[in-house]
Amino acid sequence: MMRDPDAIVVGSGPNGLAAALTLARAGLAVDVIEGAGTPGGGCRTEELTLPGFRHDICSAVHPLAAASPFFLGTDLASRGVRLLMPEIPYAHPLDGGRAGIACSSVAQTAAGLGRDAAAYRRLMSPLVRDAGFIVPQVLAPLLRSVPDHPIAMSRFGLTALRSASALATRFETDPARALLAGAAAHAMLPLDAPLTAGFGLLFMLLAHSAGWPVAEGGSAAITAALVAELSSLGGRVSTGCWVGRLAELPRARAVLLDVTPRQFLKLAAGRLPARYASALGRFSYGPGACKVDWALDGPVPWQAPACRQAGTVHVGGTFAEVARSESDVAAGRPADFPYCLFGQPGVVDPSRAPAGKHTAWAYCHVPPGSTVDMTDRIEAQIERFAPGFRDLILARTVRTAAEMERHDPNYIGGDVNGGAATLRQTLFRPVARWNPYRTPLRGVYLCSSSTPPGGGVHGMCGMWAARTALADLGIREAERA
Repeated sequence: MMRDPDAIVVGSGPNGLAAALTLARAGLAVDVIEGAGTPGGGCRTEELTLPGFRHDICSAVHPLAAASPFFLGTDLASRGVRLLMPEIPYAHPLDGGRAGIACSSVAQTAAGLGRDAAAYRRLMSPLVRDAGFIVPQVLAPLLRSVPDHPIAMSRFGLTALRSASALATRFETDPARALLAGAAAHAMLPLDAPLTAGFGLLFMLLAHSAGWPVAEGGSAAITAALVAELSSLGGRVSTGCWVGRLAELPRARAVLLDVTPRQFLKLAAGRLPARYASALGRFSYGPGACKVDWALDGPVPWQAPACRQAGTVHVGGTFAEVARSESDVAAGRPADFPYCLFGQPGVVDPSRAPAGKHTAWAYCHVPPGSTVDMTDRIEAQIERFAPGFRDLILARTVRTAAEMERHDPNYIGGDVNGGAATLRQTLFRPVARWNPYRTPLRGVYLCSSSTPPGGGVHGMCGMWAARTALADLGIREAERA
């Protein structure tokens, strides 16, 4: 049956689909328009190397999805999604067969940190106890409301505002400092920058509460579940349809854009007020990522046995080495010894590859728009802690930062987080407005990771933007239940 949409969502990444579902659950007729041939944005899975080897395009490990209020309110399991928890959420190998090991509990983790055990418990135990209060608040627009649990948030926030370098002074041992460095480097900022401690604390907290799961069969399973629910509510997803201007869209009561500020400026084609357009033009994007996917002949031979059980491995050496790598990138040069985020889903998901084989992936940070192929440097870092890794490689594919943007226009310069996670852009993202999702164009909203709370598969940017649209349409909270 033909029908006119109440709302249109441009872009079908996790935030676009979260926005569409929030609107559809409220009874609106929603159309999603996606330029790529398949929905999902960075949350897709393809055979990138060899037949039978399934690789996640970008988003591969999902601690934020496991803790996000949007996903906690979405019954993924009923649509066939299984989130598989590795025995060890993440690990950080060091020379000599040592490693920092983030276990599922604070006590287990602390037990492996020697003389830093007590310091780790003091830091993390109160945060894990209050995880149910802290995580939803972190995933909400900051400064717009008083926290429901101000003591828990102040305990987290006062430490989170610091740099990872400052927080690392609490620890004496390389393994404890490395656990912090690997988690904090997800910020894609120098580790002496404000708020990098917050990134480290958040991801360490998630390891001890929600976990760092992978989706069985690949991240595309999450996208498929969201699309299936949207379809069941009468929503439609059209792929292979690039939108060049807002004027090309059908009439609708609300238009939500899962795009970056740079793309929004092009879509609006001069319709935005000069002051707002200028502010969007000043939005800052972060470093790019160079990503390598491998088909492997067997599991990775990490020297530290515990790393063989970890779904995620932070590869980069000591805190000082990781800090140097991130500082090099911020200074505009690829690191000779890069910090690498490495994933090995086969530790819990044998469906990703033929029997006895494995898939793996890694990316390192590079200057924005870099065309440098970092494969040799990435593989050298892995080989350093897993001698014999290169001998297992059956095939590989590589995407430089420049190629990441060509593959997904939301990744400006290869920035997979939708914008630099500086302190200013965490508080005011993408511009300084009380409601960052509402734009000066009536009925047009931004819902991408360039809005709060930023990057990651959590759907909260989309959910908050859709709630803004619903409020503007006069649909009360009770009607959205």
